[in-house]
Amino acid sequence: MAETERENIRESTLEGLDTAAREGKHGGRPPVITDDMLHTVLRRRAGGESVEQIRPDLITPTGKRKGQNPSVASIYRAPAEHAKREARPEAVEQAHADFADLRDADVPRPRPDAAALSS
Repeated sequence: MAETERENIRESTLEGLDTAAREGKHGGRPPVITDDMLHTVLRRRAGGESVEQIRPDLITPTGKRKGQNPSVASIYRAPAEHAKREARPEAVEQAHADFADLRDADVPRPRPDAAALSS
C-alpha cells in the first residue's frame, strides 16, 4: 500500500513538473550571478582587478539575498562555468536536444520487482 502511495505521489509530481515546463516555468533558485554581472566580472578581471575589488559593486537582483553582494566563491565560479560552456558549446546544444527529446517521450515507469516477476 505504501508503494502505491509513493507511486501516486511520484506521478503527480511528474505531471506537475511537466505542466510547469509547458507553461515556461522552471524550478530552482534564481541565478546568483546574472549575465550582466558576469560581463562586468569578465571585463574587470581582464583589466587586472581582483575579485575582492569587484565584489562591492555587484548586487544580487533577486532571491533570498536580494540587494546583497554575491559571495567571493560565486564570483570565482561564474567565469569558470562560463569558460566551460564556451569551450564546448556543442555539448550544451546536445544537452538541450536530449532534454527536449526526454520531454517529448513517455515518462519512464518503474520496473516491476523481480519477486513479482517470478510468481
